Amino acid sequence: MASWARVARRIRVPLGFAFAALYLWLAHPTIRSLLLGAGLVALGLALRALASGHVQKNELLTTTGPYAYTRNPLYLGSLILAVGFAIAARSLWVGLILVILFLAIYLPVIRSEEQYLAQRFPEFADYAARVPRLLPRISTLSDSSSAFSWALYWKHREYNATLGSLVIMAALVAKLVGAFR
Repeated sequence: MASWARVARRIRVPLGFAFAALYLWLAHPTIRSLLLGAGLVALGLALRALASGHVQKNELLTTTGPYAYTRNPLYLGSLILAVGFAIAARSLWVGLILVILFLAIYLPVIRSEEQYLAQRFPEFADYAARVPRLLPRISTLSDSSSAFSWALYWKHREYNATLGSLVIMAALVAKLVGAFR
């Protein structure tokens, strides 16, 4: 499993680009699906942005901000983005492929990253016992306060998710109005 997680970590971004072409081909957007999907995409982007402005990768175990509610807010944001794009596309095939990709790629990566964090940070076991892996539990409230850092946001290049999302949404709008028919 560890070797698949390593492969999954490496192929997830290139696979995403390859899937984008298939996604646009399979998409059958409507105004309603675009609006509903765009709302979830915006929510996913906001969560990813918030998380990236708190995390200090490999330096310390981040347990504040959105990390006080879920151990993986970046992946939760990505999942919300995927659901938003599936709704925007209005395609059962897109939804099915996204579920398969999440289960085959992201779950092994999450497990692998958590093994790494457990080895690197002794306090991870206590954190993992208090905070759920993916779906947030509000009852896990702890000290969630810490300042959002724009420097971290830019360092992690989280703006790329926003730019990519805007490009895909623009392509869906173009497909809706007939540019790709």
